[in-house]
Amino acid sequence: MPRIERALLSVTDKTGLLPFARQLHELGVELISTGGTAKLLRDDQIPVLEVAEITGFPEMLDGRVKTIHPRIAGGILAIRANREHMQALEEHDIPPIQMVVVNLYQFEKIAAKPGVTREELIENIDIGGPTMIRAAAKNFQDVAVVVSPAQYEQLMTELKTGELSAATHWRLAQEAFLHTAAYDRAVSRRLLTVDAPATMLPETLDISARRAAVLRYGENPHQQAALYTVAKAGIAGAEQLHGKELSYNNLVDLDAAWQLIQEFEGTAAAIIKHTNPCGCAEQATLRKAYLKALEADPVSAFGGVLAFNRELDEDTASEVSKLFVEAIAAPAFSEESLTILRAKKNLRLVRVTPTIQPELTIRSISGGLLAQTADTASPEISIKSARQPTAEEMRALLFGWKVCKHVKSNAIVYARDGQTISVGAGQMSRVDSVKVGAMKAVLPLAGSVVASDAFFPFPDGVEEAAKHGVTAFIQPGGSVKDADVIAAADRLGLAMVFTGVRHFRH
Repeated sequence: MPRIERALLSVTDKTGLLPFARQLHELGVELISTGGTAKLLRDDQIPVLEVAEITGFPEMLDGRVKTIHPRIAGGILAIRANREHMQALEEHDIPPIQMVVVNLYQFEKIAAKPGVTREELIENIDIGGPTMIRAAAKNFQDVAVVVSPAQYEQLMTELKTGELSAATHWRLAQEAFLHTAAYDRAVSRRLLTVDAPATMLPETLDISARRAAVLRYGENPHQQAALYTVAKAGIAGAEQLHGKELSYNNLVDLDAAWQLIQEFEGTAAAIIKHTNPCGCAEQATLRKAYLKALEADPVSAFGGVLAFNRELDEDTASEVSKLFVEAIAAPAFSEESLTILRAKKNLRLVRVTPTIQPELTIRSISGGLLAQTADTASPEISIKSARQPTAEEMRALLFGWKVCKHVKSNAIVYARDGQTISVGAGQMSRVDSVKVGAMKAVLPLAGSVVASDAFFPFPDGVEEAAKHGVTAFIQPGGSVKDADVIAAADRLGLAMVFTGVRHFRH
């Protein structure tokens, strides 16, 4: 590969640029730069030529034209093995450029500003940067293109031992085209929202995610799998602090646990098995929340996945260490808790940065994708029974309603104030979910309440739960048999609350 004699540097993200540029200079590389980047180098006493000194033209049109010039484009695009190309460079006195270090205007940062105008968006669309990056990537065999400060250290290590390899040039080109593609997507996605009708469902669904990890296998050992990330937050962007590598199923369960735990403002703990909650509690302390969640179904909790919405402390970690669990997600871990839990060699610990609820949730089907807005609707409470629920029952009903949203349909949750008692998940009939929840209960059901993710189509579900001492129900309503269901509650002296909101989870 060609020795790097000349590098063009023009970056928005100046992280790590000065030491990288100084090392290039010390290796005998001539540096060319523009505006702010050139000033930064000069202020640090690093010799640099302005692009204008190469082109013979000043920056113009309010900075719109800087590097779009044959003496820059030609120096990047000329194929060194092509005699005619090299003769053209010599004839027009164009210096060949062997490295392009460019990253782009921070369009997404500007685009996210409240009240940003169309004119501001347009002026922050980079033109020269993508042109140089694409030109250098197209001519990758002769030009190394560098688009991220994260690449500097590895490149400098290689340069100090000689020339960059052909494999490095190719890898840099691939990353460069990803960089410009992501930038173009960000621009087009944001511009489509300008003066657009108020809808969260775009005409074109544009999805881009980088592969963060190749997983050992998918849901089953014969399936290949990988993790792709779109943000350095949530479960996909979580930092693993300890344990074996995360599996596909670990990640799915961790996400289910994390999404559930985000429902609560108070201190809460959740235990997930195969994406369904087998225990959840909101209590005064994290230790108490965990113990209350565990006692609902300690058998299913074995080998489960845990999530907490507070820093995991020493007392809670001491209790957790008594149970075999696959993984734990929390926003933070105290040093004492890490000392305790790291004694379990394989236990996966992940620190999660909370995320804003995405506007759309997406899943694949054969031949396409389904997108929907997030399930964030608040219940509109109305009491339908003759008997009003007590304050304690209402707290239990609202708690159960939050948990029920995260149970696979048909979903039934038996609950008390701040604690799940049992869960009936994924049955083909609602009355069977009621029966399964009662069958699995290890805590007394008498005095508990029931949350249902969709309406009771018949009175049988209410009647079945009443046999076990349930005193109140919360459900969306909307069945043609609502009157019969309410009548059954009245006949049995039970409270019936409607929410007007369904929480199917398929």
